[in-house]
Amino acid sequence: MTGLGMHTLTAGRGLIFGGDYNPEQWPEEVWAQDAALMRAAGVNLATVGVFSWARIEPEPGVRDFGWLDRVLELLHDAGVAVDLATPTASPPPWLGHRWPQTLPVDESGHTLWYGSRNQFCPCSPIYRERALALVTDLADRYADHPALALWHVGNEYGQVCHCDVAAQAFRDWLQDRYGDLAGLNEAWGTTFWSQRYGDWAEILPPRRAPYLVNPTQRLDFWRFTSDALRAHFRAERDVLRARTPQIPVTTNFMGLFKPVDYWSWAGDEDIVANDWYPDPADPDFPARAALTHDLIRSLGGGRPWLLLESATGAVNWRPHNLPKPAGQLRLESLQAVARGADGVCYFQWRASRFGAERFHSAMLPHAGPDTRAHAEVRAHGAELRRLAPVVGERVAAQVALLHDWPSWWALEEPGRPSDRINAVDQLFGYYHPLWRRGVTVDLAHPESDLTGYACVVAPNLYLISDAAAQALTRYVAGGGTLLVGPFSGVADPNGHIRTGRFPAPLREVLGGSGEAWLPAPADQPVRCRWADGTPFTASVWTESLRVEGAEPVATFVDGDLAAAPAVLRHRFGAGTAWYVATIADPAPQAELIERVLADAGVVGVLSAAADTTTAADTTAVGGGPRELPPGVEAIRRGPLLFLLNHGADPAHVPIPDPAEDLLTNELVTGRLTLAPRAVLALRPRS
Repeated sequence: MTGLGMHTLTAGRGLIFGGDYNPEQWPEEVWAQDAALMRAAGVNLATVGVFSWARIEPEPGVRDFGWLDRVLELLHDAGVAVDLATPTASPPPWLGHRWPQTLPVDESGHTLWYGSRNQFCPCSPIYRERALALVTDLADRYADHPALALWHVGNEYGQVCHCDVAAQAFRDWLQDRYGDLAGLNEAWGTTFWSQRYGDWAEILPPRRAPYLVNPTQRLDFWRFTSDALRAHFRAERDVLRARTPQIPVTTNFMGLFKPVDYWSWAGDEDIVANDWYPDPADPDFPARAALTHDLIRSLGGGRPWLLLESATGAVNWRPHNLPKPAGQLRLESLQAVARGADGVCYFQWRASRFGAERFHSAMLPHAGPDTRAHAEVRAHGAELRRLAPVVGERVAAQVALLHDWPSWWALEEPGRPSDRINAVDQLFGYYHPLWRRGVTVDLAHPESDLTGYACVVAPNLYLISDAAAQALTRYVAGGGTLLVGPFSGVADPNGHIRTGRFPAPLREVLGGSGEAWLPAPADQPVRCRWADGTPFTASVWTESLRVEGAEPVATFVDGDLAAAPAVLRHRFGAGTAWYVATIADPAPQAELIERVLADAGVVGVLSAAADTTTAADTTAVGGGPRELPPGVEAIRRGPLLFLLNHGADPAHVPIPDPAEDLLTNELVTGRLTLAPRAVLALRPRS
């Protein structure tokens, strides 16, 4: 990571507002109209060239930059900076036709042909050679262009290939990881099912097989694929940095996207950027958006980030694409800003007439500028300029939520006790009650420095390294509060089960251990009770635990587990550790989170000034409500307090101190009514 970042992009521009622009889809006379409309809408950044490889290089070695020259000049004259993409995500048909060995192959050995996008093997030397040649020429031509403000490498990396070229690259990666075949055979446990390898040439990617494939082989292939994509990203990035060291470089992540370990990638970028398309049909999408934004902010170490793609309305790729109601575009955009984004961009500027995305919404819809949708875009562009004081400000969090890609990969391998326990559901199940309380969360890697957090929550750490276990133990001993969810501490980094009572590396700090994982019948609730006798229900999962110094906070009620612990609390050193042996229903899960937060001394951003009559579902805890009014989100970014109402009804919210709403310039005091889809950005009155 260089010293470049969002500050480089926002300097002199304020919050970034814009979107993908694909002028190659339109006759040239439309371009000037687009530039003028962008200027009128307050657009200050356009992403150009993402899918323009065939236009720039119509035949191998031929270059046509003239059209791109004219586009960049038009945008620059309109005051619109350019995020110039390397168009290597979608090779032209001639590459696959002339060099079919560049095409990806699936796990069944089928070639994935051109005619769509992303049709390349990331390990192909021919693909890389052609891609880097194009990137070099692109960088040489536009290095000094005044419109150039950001480089955008590739697009939504996630390609997976099982071809013979990828197989050799996988072997090379494994030799670097293990050194020799003895090390690999031990790590992969190849004495099982007679899988011992005696020659590197025998090793393949995990292709389709008669039955379950070696889980460590698959785990390593996940790691390898992420690293192979990263290597190609870095190759393109290095070409750009060598020629334009003053221009930041990014690529677009996709939130909780399983195939790529973003913790390993984030340090390679100058700006962490993300694509986010919430589903309006999902009642929990505001909290899922908040979780995703918190992840992206955390990947960059808390620095401001860029929302590089989102939708003004419906998308085209869901089976049933619900539109967004009036005001929703603004609400989602400002939620990203509240959670650390210094820019909000959309896919795309002008809706496509043809191609697979012709029904995807855009900043400028098919019906033209005289539409409600475009009027909202223009109004929001003007509004974002009023939020200039938020640029560069950070979001401070008291709680860290642990997430690890290799643990995710290993957890969800076939052949586990239940396929109803998965990483993202567990992550969201622990995040949602925190969001409902207005408790700000960072996401963190299990081996990272956690000393600055009052509370650490690990929804699932199926795979845990010794280093992570030791770090968590030190964290609690030093005074921290740790909450660990079920089916954690099960496997080592090779995916091998840790023998002995689980969670083996965390037994001491958790003050208890287990001997069996016992999935519950799908149609039968798991009955539990808190220590005071209050009943609650859980589902999916139970574990047979033994107390080893901890206090049972909750117990199971029925069957072989009757009176056995369901939740443990253990004082350890100067801190407290909790372990949960089931998946509680939403209400008891919220109660569990509240108890853990009380141990940690953590309250939400509005709790200090809370009025316990604010909403019917609030209960005074630590001077404030347990939960915000339904649908309301509260978060501080720097000195600003953002309040957002995602609900369908007005909400009553207490305001800690008199404040000015930057969006309206109005003074706000006392207890206010927040209309549906309303947003306030409150700055303390000086």
